[in-house]
Amino acid sequence: MNSNVWTQHYPQVEPVFAIVFALLFAFIVLVIVAIKLLICCKIFLKAGYSWALGLLMLIPIVNIIMAFYLAFADWPIHKELRSLKQKQNNITG
Repeated sequence: MNSNVWTQHYPQVEPVFAIVFALLFAFIVLVIVAIKLLICCKIFLKAGYSWALGLLMLIPIVNIIMAFYLAFADWPIHKELRSLKQKQNNITG
């Protein structure tokens, strides 16, 4: 017996299934990208940079460069902390 009995009787089912599958896949990919983008923007914001730098993480190769920069650069939040500690040391003597 032929295993394609379903598609022989309903030939319009395959294209509909393919379209539904493609839309579901696209939706899942968009949700994953949105979550990644939210996380990257939040990381840059907490590091003391503009949150918009997180948008660069969507660009291939630039995302690798930005990850290295974020890992090895002196963050603005750390610069501010050092200056506050220096001011406190100057005041206390």
